[in-house]
Amino acid sequence: MKKIELEIVALSHSITQTHSYAVVLGEVNGLRRLPIVIGGFEAQAIAVALERMSPSRPLTHDLMKNFMNAFDVQLQEIVINDLQEGIFYSKLICFTEQDTVEIDSRTSDALALAVRFQCPIYTYESILENAGILMGDTTPKKEKGEAVGIEETGGGERDDLSSLSLAELETLLNEVLENEDYIRAISIRDEINKRK
Repeated sequence: MKKIELEIVALSHSITQTHSYAVVLGEVNGLRRLPIVIGGFEAQAIAVALERMSPSRPLTHDLMKNFMNAFDVQLQEIVINDLQEGIFYSKLICFTEQDTVEIDSRTSDALALAVRFQCPIYTYESILENAGILMGDTTPKKEKGEAVGIEETGGGERDDLSSLSLAELETLLNEVLENEDYIRAISIRDEINKRK
């Protein structure tokens, strides 16, 4: 299967859901976005690395990087390789002088390590097809290496998505994407996919 390269384009925090964050991955040289819900700790770990902040004590992902460096293990790439019941699965592709090893990982942890090692992030077409969101060409392109901040996105009260028609859901999806409310977009996208 051909791998598709992604990059982190946004990290969103939902005001309505206190502990919910979404890391948004964008297709390199493409218009599709892959929003993934992650926990607060993992969002913080990704944000710290993206902003090149140096905490006084190493975070867990910093410790993992230091451990890997001490034993001359390099993180070559991460691959988001599966999606089951709304949960993304990933692998760390690591190498040493003697061997290349694939290690299962939570996607949020894999992304936190990818940012620290500055290694590429990949997925497959089937995952982007099932969980990706196509963005219009109206958003400005993020320059490679540009820092990504945490955005706070509200959304008011949650609509009962099951009572909306498919056309209404697609219109609502476009509206929340314009407001960059990726967490709400995930719920709408999932409801649309259930009906197809």
